[in-house]
Amino acid sequence: LARMSHEIRTPINAIFGMNEMILRESKEPAIRKYASDAKDASEILLSIINEILDSSKIESGMMELVPVNYKLGSLLNDIYNMMNVRAKEKKLDLIFDINPEIPKEYFGDDKCIRQILINLLNNAVKYTHKGQVILKITCDMDGDTANLHCMVKDTGIGIKPEDIGKIYDEFKRIDTGRNRNVEGTGLGMNIVQQFLKLMGSELRIESEYEKGSEFSFDIKQKVVNKEPLGD
Repeated sequence: LARMSHEIRTPINAIFGMNEMILRESKEPAIRKYASDAKDASEILLSIINEILDSSKIESGMMELVPVNYKLGSLLNDIYNMMNVRAKEKKLDLIFDINPEIPKEYFGDDKCIRQILINLLNNAVKYTHKGQVILKITCDMDGDTANLHCMVKDTGIGIKPEDIGKIYDEFKRIDTGRNRNVEGTGLGMNIVQQFLKLMGSELRIESEYEKGSEFSFDIKQKVVNKEPLGD
């Protein structure tokens, strides 16, 4: 399936694009509802294919970090806009608690960081039915290197202590009886852990069943611009 993924993604993107055109041009509520449902299904299918491709690259040792200069504000803005739509659909509060004093520009693999944060936030939204999802970022400076402390916290369903170790298993989904209606491959957390390993870090998990979970990690990034991020 990983080898076929590029061929599969082409028609999925075509379906995605055509439904976008229907949503832009049609005024009929029923047609818009059908197109919106088809677009949502296309997004889910595309994310599954992308996860399989990422997992395959990691397994084969082909996944490499590609560092570039990036602005943290732009990265977080993109993630917020993407995740806020999903949070609003579930009537959840999405809170980004970012220390305004941290540097604004870094040299690192922003795509890797984006993928990690999106996977963690996506999981938090997916398994939280009421309350809030928080992304908190602070940092410590060591010369020109920033040690970024990132944490995603939710008021979701939580994880049983005996299930925490199973989270990183490929294609493994925990508490399947309760989560049978939640879509996903069970690859997301494994990919997060593998990406963090590439960056010399690891994921820490604290959770209380029925009360919520907290996922955190630290990554070192070279600072390009020490000007504060601001609000």
